[in-house]
Amino acid sequence: MGRPPEPERRAGTLAAATDYVLARGLAGLSLRPLAAALGTSTRMLQYDFGSKENLVAEILAEIRRREAVLLADAIGEVGDAPADLVRGVWAWLTAPEREQFLKLFFEVYVDAVNHPDRYPQGGRAMVTDWLNPLSTALGGDGKATLTIAVVRGLLLDRFLTGDEHRTDEALEQFAASLR
Repeated sequence: MGRPPEPERRAGTLAAATDYVLARGLAGLSLRPLAAALGTSTRMLQYDFGSKENLVAEILAEIRRREAVLLADAIGEVGDAPADLVRGVWAWLTAPEREQFLKLFFEVYVDAVNHPDRYPQGGRAMVTDWLNPLSTALGGDGKATLTIAVVRGLLLDRFLTGDEHRTDEALEQFAASLR
């Protein structure tokens, strides 16, 4: 007879695996080093998650869940004016503690464009997770879509060039243009 499920252990493993991926990214992820870092075995990872693909899908869902909660909190902490909202979200996204999340986000984003079959729901969710709360806060999908595009573009620019001053200034100009 098989071992009975242990949801608490599985949840703890998922949380630790999520932290591992946030710290190291997905490129080259292998179950053996992951299991060793988590103090478990590849057999237990496969028992709990079925496959590496399922584990990765659950890790990405957990990361999205965590960030959605934090994004909602960040939106709730700024004023109602669209410019204040955009400035607040930018400040939240560019905080040093978000760097690993954003690097992983862009890694997955590009991979989802190149390999959509790997992210059957996750690729679209990477847009809608941000679109829905921003659409509500900004008064429509058009403004939210434009804001997401500008913010993501500036974040990529910031990562590639390291030019915080210029990207902050560009974001400020965009925020000031919102009504």
